[in-house]
Amino acid sequence: MYKTFSFFFLLLLSTHIMAQKDGKRPGRSSSSSSRISVALKADNWITQRDSVEFLNHRSVSAMKVMRGTAILKDVDFSDGTIEYDMEPLNNAMVMAFFRQGSLDERECFYFRTYVAGNSEAIDAIQYTPYLGGVNMWDMMPHYQGNASFQRDKWNHIKLVISGKQMWVYVNDTSRPALKIPRLEGSTTHGSIAFEGQAFISNLVIKPGQTENLSPLEGPDPTDNDPRYIRDWKVSAPLATKDVDFSNSFMPAKEAAWEPMWAERRGLVNLTRKFGPSKERRIVWLKTNIHAAGNESRKLNLGFSDEVWVFINGKYLYVDKNLYGMPLSKFPDGRCSIENTSFNVPLQQGDNELLIGVANSFFGWGIIARLDSY
Repeated sequence: MYKTFSFFFLLLLSTHIMAQKDGKRPGRSSSSSSRISVALKADNWITQRDSVEFLNHRSVSAMKVMRGTAILKDVDFSDGTIEYDMEPLNNAMVMAFFRQGSLDERECFYFRTYVAGNSEAIDAIQYTPYLGGVNMWDMMPHYQGNASFQRDKWNHIKLVISGKQMWVYVNDTSRPALKIPRLEGSTTHGSIAFEGQAFISNLVIKPGQTENLSPLEGPDPTDNDPRYIRDWKVSAPLATKDVDFSNSFMPAKEAAWEPMWAERRGLVNLTRKFGPSKERRIVWLKTNIHAAGNESRKLNLGFSDEVWVFINGKYLYVDKNLYGMPLSKFPDGRCSIENTSFNVPLQQGDNELLIGVANSFFGWGIIARLDSY
């Protein structure tokens, strides 16, 4: 499948997107048919009016993205290598999209340019999928890392994409700055695009050239950890404008429940399940915890954005994890098993753990792990 997409992509590039008036194809390098040097000219890009300039910057042909998204025309990219140079204009995020089926479904790698010059910043770069138009950055903080890059100069970026995996190189092409063991998006091919305020130059695409990176997803570090609670039942979402909890939020006795299994790292991904919404929504998740006797167990809980926790029908815990708010949880209001922990009193036999989850901002879900199995 990947070879088919790569061939189709190469055919489109060679017949459509790079044609000049003199009949030459500047998008194809004369040295190799599998190396596409993309011409940074207005005819090759879909942009909003007055949002992008095509010019020379630091003696090279460049595209200056000032707002909106610049989409490369007639491209169907699946696997291979994408290389480009980038110079940030300000503190805005600088994003590169690939396998973009639409603005709602795409893969994204980006820079947090406000940490330029700080090679120790743990969140300098990040990968995130867009699911149903939702940027999942807050649900996947483990897909970020540090990188050495600067302002006021070109920085070289290389994305090696193979099936379910991606390796990212920033300036240093001998060592990946970020390894993504599983691309989480719903698309396997699509266009390439840039967003954020930056200069882009020397864009080269190498279809099918994956540098022997395996197309199979890498291991999940939690796969062999039985402490994660993965088997859940979920209710239908309830739309509400009320912020304060009330008994009207509680699931009805006749409520329908649907089985739901956690994804990688134990993430119960409600965004993937229910899609986007412009309204505040609440769902309920429930599972059984079996105890050999009366005991207390610690539960680590990652969540976004708000939770209400009950054990055997008794109110146990309430909390919020809102990005940018004073009481947001580590790391920076994003969903992580490090968000919070509390004790759960259990009775001998089966115990029903019931968690209400509310969301009104970006991704939506929980991660739950007991202290022992």
